[in-house]
Amino acid sequence: QVQLVEFGGGLVQAGGSLRLSCAASGLTFSRYDMGWFRQTPGKEREFVAAISWSGVRTYYTDSVKGRFTISRDNPKNTVYLQMNSLKPEDTAVYSCAADGTAGLHTNPVAYDYWGQGTQVTVSS
Repeated sequence: QVQLVEFGGGLVQAGGSLRLSCAASGLTFSRYDMGWFRQTPGKEREFVAAISWSGVRTYYTDSVKGRFTISRDNPKNTVYLQMNSLKPEDTAVYSCAADGTAGLHTNPVAYDYWGQGTQVTVSS
């Protein structure tokens, strides 16, 4: 049974930082590209960042470039999202996802497994 569990969400002031973690189990983690998505009520799920299975390649949505960093630790079966210079518009539920197909994808339908999400709230 595949499980993805996110940690690290919370409330932070604008300009602050948070580090999200996603612990994976039940799959061969090093064979999956991983992504982070976010969603706010009434809006579609939005791609944030993705990282290749090796960690060599990364891709970010424009709004977080230079502020967020995705990374992974394959021996620990964990992917991270370091979020700096947070803005109120970053407020959302953040979810990690695993993608077993080749290439980094921004479309949620490409991802096979999802975590339950963790709330990030940025106050102004």
